This record gives sequence, C-alpha cells and structure tokens, in this order.
Amino acid sequence: MSDKNPKKNKVQEPTSAYEVKKQQGIGADFNFDEEFKKGLSVEEFKAEIHKRINAYPWKK
Repeated sequence: MSDKNPKKNKVQEPTSAYEVKKQQGIGADFNFDEEFKKGLSVEEFKAEIHKRINAYPWKK
C-alpha cells in the first residue's frame, strides 16, 4: 500500500471547544488578589487553610 500522496495518510482531529465552568462550593468566592493584599501571617494562613480543609465535605 504505497500511496504517492502522503497527505492522504494524515489524520485530522476535530477542533473542540471546552466549556469553562464557574467554581462552585467552598472556594467559589475566593479572590486571590484580595487575599494577597491582606498579607496574612504564616499562623493566620495555616489557621485559614485548616478551617477550609475541615469545612470541605470529605466522604467517609
């Protein structure tokens, strides 16, 4: 099967547009720029992270 036209052997993938979803749940209102402006200390950051992790609905 030797084709003289090499373009026939190439596969074309369809272009697909992916839908971007808004984040839902605990972090939906998180604004990185505002949090960065606040300038949390290390202790405040750790406390906030632990609070958010504990608030997450982990499946048991």
